[in-house]
Amino acid sequence: MRRGVRAAALPVGAGLAVAAGLYLTGLGTGGGDGGAPAGPRASAGTRASAETRTAAGTRAAAEAAVVEPAARVHAPALAGDDLDGKPVSLAGFRGQVVVLNVWGSWCAPCRAEADDLAQLSRQTRDDGVRFLGINTRDRERAAAQSFVRAHGLGFPSLHDPTGELLLRFPPAALNPQAIPSTLVIDRRGRIAVAIGGAATAGQLQPLIARVAQEEG
Repeated sequence: MRRGVRAAALPVGAGLAVAAGLYLTGLGTGGGDGGAPAGPRASAGTRASAETRTAAGTRAAAEAAVVEPAARVHAPALAGDDLDGKPVSLAGFRGQVVVLNVWGSWCAPCRAEADDLAQLSRQTRDDGVRFLGINTRDRERAAAQSFVRAHGLGFPSLHDPTGELLLRFPPAALNPQAIPSTLVIDRRGRIAVAIGGAATAGQLQPLIARVAQEEG
């Protein structure tokens, strides 16, 4: 195990609420611009449920941990068109570690982390790691495409202007209000790491490496 990476252990068979409580997102963890487009809103019941599951507190990238395999929950099915109108799906990456990044061209912290993500996507490819984006709240693809070109992002991003894809995740695993967010999904399609807020290459790399070293 690499130094500096902390694992969060739960007993085998722990319920979804307990497992999800170890994930990292909650209201206020994102760093989007103050004038960012409004994101999808959850019902009062959903918010209350999310608050219960996040009682352990939220974690930024510097505090992120790899959840033990027995405690992980599966990522939802994600499929749609990328920014060029080509079909892409999370299922198409099964058997590989997937770094799923939620971003918007309007989001200043997204711009701050984009170059690091581009670098990591190139460096980890030979380790069986693939990156996939979810571009959210950009109504038109043009702004998002300009963002991709400016930062040299060589991985596809699902275009999700209304945030519908984000609402498929357990709220404690991915808060639709926290932009950017990053998940590391293991080779079996389970969420192994969840980060609310921007992350650097130095913070992400050991977490990705830990998951990539696991057997499929």
